[in-house]
Amino acid sequence: MIKTILQKDDPALHKVCHPITNFDAKLHTLLKDLTDTLKDSGGLGLAAPQIGILRRVVVVMDDDEQYLELVNPEIVSQEGEQEGFEGCLSLTGMYGIVKRPMKVTLKAQDRYGNPVEYTREGITARCFCHETEHLDGHMYYEQCGRLFTEQEVDEILSKSMEEEGEEA
Repeated sequence: MIKTILQKDDPALHKVCHPITNFDAKLHTLLKDLTDTLKDSGGLGLAAPQIGILRRVVVVMDDDEQYLELVNPEIVSQEGEQEGFEGCLSLTGMYGIVKRPMKVTLKAQDRYGNPVEYTREGITARCFCHETEHLDGHMYYEQCGRLFTEQEVDEILSKSMEEEGEEA
């Protein structure tokens, strides 16, 4: 079922989430709701607190457009660095420049409690970091100097592409 995505001032987004201990039908419903809501939103990741559920559960779409269900996720290693614009379904229309690791290894559990581990780079690594921060009550804009509107981002990227074209 598609759920409403909470926006930045909602208190649920600023609380630490509780671990999952029961891998039951209730968890499976939560994972389905997160996936349905994420697909509907067109985003790349969604954490349970973004729909008002204070549990350590995340769904991320990876580079192969597979939906990864991550229960009790924990980043275990990170390498390199990337910097770029980042947005959030709980702060629509705004973007900030955030530094993230280029490569992240994350361990979690699947919907049945089995251990899983994923190593991803680029945008999926960024999503792993972004979504796991939600589980500790943090949002990406806490790491930004300022926020940009979608129009400002488009202007900055257009200008950057023009400058690259002039250098070629």
